[in-house]
Amino acid sequence: MNHHGIAALHRRADRVLPRIFRDYVNGGSHSERTVRANRRAFDRWAVVPKCLVDVSECDLSGFFLGATHRLPFMFAPLGFGGLMCPDGEIRAARVAASAGLPMAVSTFAIQSLETLSRVPGVTLAAQIYVFRDRGITRDMLCRAESCGIRNIILTVDTPITPLRLRDVRNGFRNLTRPSLRHVLSMAAHPRWTAGMLRSGMPKIGNLAPYGMGSNLMEQARNAASQIDPTLTWKDLDWLRSVWPGQLAVKGIMDAGDALACQKAAAQTVIVSNHGGRQMDPAPSSLSVLPDIVEALKGETDVILDGGVRWGGDVVTALALGAKAVGIGRPWAWALAAGGERGVRSLVDGLGGEIRDVLRLGGMVDLASLRAQGAAALRPVR
Repeated sequence: MNHHGIAALHRRADRVLPRIFRDYVNGGSHSERTVRANRRAFDRWAVVPKCLVDVSECDLSGFFLGATHRLPFMFAPLGFGGLMCPDGEIRAARVAASAGLPMAVSTFAIQSLETLSRVPGVTLAAQIYVFRDRGITRDMLCRAESCGIRNIILTVDTPITPLRLRDVRNGFRNLTRPSLRHVLSMAAHPRWTAGMLRSGMPKIGNLAPYGMGSNLMEQARNAASQIDPTLTWKDLDWLRSVWPGQLAVKGIMDAGDALACQKAAAQTVIVSNHGGRQMDPAPSSLSVLPDIVEALKGETDVILDGGVRWGGDVVTALALGAKAVGIGRPWAWALAAGGERGVRSLVDGLGGEIRDVLRLGGMVDLASLRAQGAAALRPVR
């Protein structure tokens, strides 16, 4: 499958997916201003071209999440990724393994940690929430450790689920079983529907042991109600006491909160506004990145999540201090657009774009980009 950019994958995914799932992936909260802000923030920066530098070789490998990876990006956690195409998360994990990039597995993934950990060569991180029932959280941590997972990603920006108008309009929020409208929408997308029917009734694999419902939507509602809105920094100390591996905290948009994560011995802070699905209006992730990087003074790694669509966006984020970036919606679109081939096209294409931008900027690896830092960029007025 040829790479024509993430926007092309997005357009194709929109044609393949029934509206209810298309809206779930594309939508944000309230006015969706934050969704748009994430993308527009990158348009305010340009990478300065440099000439007469030997760029015949270019190495994209970088160190983040406690290991060296061949590419400076990762698959961010994505709920219901297995609904983009049959066995979607397994297909994405295969690509991640072959490309040498980590994949974060959402609590709301269709496939379980155990299933995905059996993909040969894959490096997984387990995304978790702290539930009201700490026993469930502790059990998920034990399962992650048993799967050989060394990184957990604690999402902290979801004390509530805000209004998402697309989900209200299409009935996703209160769905218990498909209505006639949903059935007709699925019938109008035969490729997706036929594939999902062949793969059987989907459920949230990571929640199966906890009796949260007999179908996917019951599981999702009950799990969402289990996310503890009383969570405080003391609970982060508790989590650190029961998890022996690497800890990344996702959903940080404030330098003070980033410093609190550092104090709690988190190895990584993920600068993210949840893709515009939580606070609206919120600043773009990119706009707060420099302040957070400066506050942490290189003692805690930073990953940027939100709005990345081009290789130049990755280079911009790395120049502003991120160790890597997370991509969420793009791998959902790639799965819907072309399954495993679509995801491979995404990864190969994005890697190629990063390599192009670095070489045209006179840089041969990520170390040379870090050496220049923000000096590699110019603001666009």
